[in-house]
Amino acid sequence: MTSQQRHTVNTSFDAIPVTYPVGIFDSGVGGLTVAAAIRRAMPDERLLYLGDVARQPYGTKSPRTVTRYAVQAAEFLVEKGIKALVVACNTASAVALEAIAERFPGLPVLGVVEAGADGAARASARGRIVVAATEGTCRSEAYERAIARRRDGALVRCVPCPLFVALAEEGLTDGPIVDSVARHYLGSLFDGTEPGDCLVLGCTHFPLLAPALSRLAGPEVTLVDCAEATSSMLVRLLEGREAPKGSGGGLHLISTDAPERFARMAGKLFPALGAVPAVELADL
Repeated sequence: MTSQQRHTVNTSFDAIPVTYPVGIFDSGVGGLTVAAAIRRAMPDERLLYLGDVARQPYGTKSPRTVTRYAVQAAEFLVEKGIKALVVACNTASAVALEAIAERFPGLPVLGVVEAGADGAARASARGRIVVAATEGTCRSEAYERAIARRRDGALVRCVPCPLFVALAEEGLTDGPIVDSVARHYLGSLFDGTEPGDCLVLGCTHFPLLAPALSRLAGPEVTLVDCAEATSSMLVRLLEGREAPKGSGGGLHLISTDAPERFARMAGKLFPALGAVPAVELADL
């Protein structure tokens, strides 16, 4: 165990240097939507992003396996030295957040599920909330529990949309193919006498499909972007512990496999990085 890891585990949040970066991890590039939102809200923060490309997708795996992968990803980032951890994967947030928090009691840990649930509870007009997510997230019922804690009487319907991840990873974010798949998964939930009035994009890949999903749901339906909700929650969490003004921030990318492909995809999703940004290859 490194000195940085001992520091993070055994001391309080206030003892962690404010100049340490914020750690972020996801199973792939989807979590870059969270990184981008954080970058916009907190431009002076340094961000350390890990994409566990070698073991994606997390959404189809068992809770036990996802928890093991998530804790390993957290351990890797803690060893680098971080002041807070954002679990930018809805599946890992749904099943592994408690295990990560127990492993690192001195480290603030924030998951996208709690942030998204908070945003949905606030945004829904009638408490008719649809969550588009992965199989693992829906199976965990984490959104249902998190929203129920914040909104009495809310009706939450979580719909697995596994092909959305593949579409986003392939860069197919709009057009007739996306429209067709979206109608297949979600079309019936925005018709009838009790249609949804709020759609939670319950996977960090899904904001990339937002134009198509917004058209499907209709103008009366509020879309909740977990990336933006997570960014807002992190701003509140780090109040008084922000990086010094003028630090310049930055984003360092790490992938567990195929760094060249990861770099190309990251460049498309995060143009400020350049067409093919530098990516560190790591083995968890």
